[in-house]
Amino acid sequence: MKKRVIAGLVAFAVVLSAGHLSAQTALKDVAKVRDGIVFTGMAYEISEECGSIDARLFRGLGYLQSLRQHARELGFSNAEIDAYIDDDAEKDRLEAIARAQLALLGVVPGQEATYCAVGRDQIAANTRVGWLLR
Repeated sequence: MKKRVIAGLVAFAVVLSAGHLSAQTALKDVAKVRDGIVFTGMAYEISEECGSIDARLFRGLGYLQSLRQHARELGFSNAEIDAYIDDDAEKDRLEAIARAQLALLGVVPGQEATYCAVGRDQIAANTRVGWLLR
C-alpha cells in the first residue's frame, strides 16, 4: 500500500512537471515580447535613416525593460531571456520582420524621405513605433 501511494505521488509529480514544461512557449513565440522588439527595431531604423526624427532613448529602454519583466512574469529565467537576446539568428529574423513591416508601410531603403514620412505617420497615429519616436 505504501509503495503504491509513493508511486502515485511520483507519477503525479512527473505529470505536473511535464505539463509545466510543455505549457511554456518558446520566448521567440511570445507575441508581446517578439512584437515589442520588432516595434523597437522599426523605430530605431526610422531614427537612424531620417535626420528629422529621433528615437526616444529613455522611453525605448524602459519599454525594452518592461518586455524583459513580462518574460520573467511568464516564468522565463534571466538566463533564458539573455540567451534569446544574444541569439544572432533570432536577431537577424526579427530585423528582417522589422524591415518587411517598414516596407509595407512605404519605406524604400536608401530613400530618407520615405523613412521620414512613415515615421511622421507613426507618430501622428500614436502607434507603438510612433510612441518611441519624436
